[in-house]
Amino acid sequence: MEKKLRVVACWIAIAAALVAVPVVAQEATGGLRYSITVSKFENRAGWHGRWDIGDAWGTVLTDMLNQTGKFIVLGEKDMRSEALEEQDFAASGRTAGGNKAPVTGQMTPAQLLVKGAITHVQDDTGGGGGGIRIKGFRIGGKGGKGEINATIYVVDSTTGQVLASKSVVGTSTRKGANIGYSTGGWGAAFGGHKNDNVGKAVEAACAEAVDFIVAQLPNIPWTGSVVLVKGDRVFINRGTREGVQPGQQFVIGNAQVIRDPDTGEVLDQEMTQVATIQADTVKEKLSICSVVSGDANKIEKGMTVSAK
Repeated sequence: MEKKLRVVACWIAIAAALVAVPVVAQEATGGLRYSITVSKFENRAGWHGRWDIGDAWGTVLTDMLNQTGKFIVLGEKDMRSEALEEQDFAASGRTAGGNKAPVTGQMTPAQLLVKGAITHVQDDTGGGGGGIRIKGFRIGGKGGKGEINATIYVVDSTTGQVLASKSVVGTSTRKGANIGYSTGGWGAAFGGHKNDNVGKAVEAACAEAVDFIVAQLPNIPWTGSVVLVKGDRVFINRGTREGVQPGQQFVIGNAQVIRDPDTGEVLDQEMTQVATIQADTVKEKLSICSVVSGDANKIEKGMTVSAK
């Protein structure tokens, strides 16, 4: 009994250390963010349970991406479609209008799309129980066996090109300790069965998918645009929402897209550098910058801004 108490105390100490420096806070510091949205995953596994596995996957993956602090996470496709319908309804003239009416032309576009399919589900209903939870962290615990396989694709929304893909596997077993993303608010996605074998396997697979997507970010160009040039000040359409911080420097230039003459496919993008700028004042959706090198007179509205 005394040995078991010492083990539990050890796990509590580990959890306390993790909670003292939240995962989100650690991940969010210093990085530039990309706008991203998750499409509903197709259920090609033929699994039918008490909840919709495609909807649950989208909910969990969207929330985990948001927890990393590295993305501007947009609503899933169905939610964005409903938002567009509300905007169209407001624009029809059949609503009361006013300041609360939805406004068109202000939706944030997604730079990255996450698509994919669930290809295999295994559900062993044996076993169950166990573990402790401290502020969203799952410590230890036992349960039946479940497994889910899915293939994910990260797509560039501008070109439609697949930037990265991976097959991920999530398992729920009776062994080992799991410390992962907070799972406090996902019950509705699983129809109240988030702690069954497949529900736990979905969480594990989504965690693997998120880690893979984050690992691809250094290979994905981060860009913005010049929206205004006023004297010696340069305004760009990236701000705190995208992770820009005061003092951060960027390169400005003319971007030339190189296309395949036969297919029209984008092969590469080359930028002719004009100047280097530094963010002096950073607001939510834009930054006001000064020129630190290069020819300020050549900077024009519409030029491409890229991370230095």
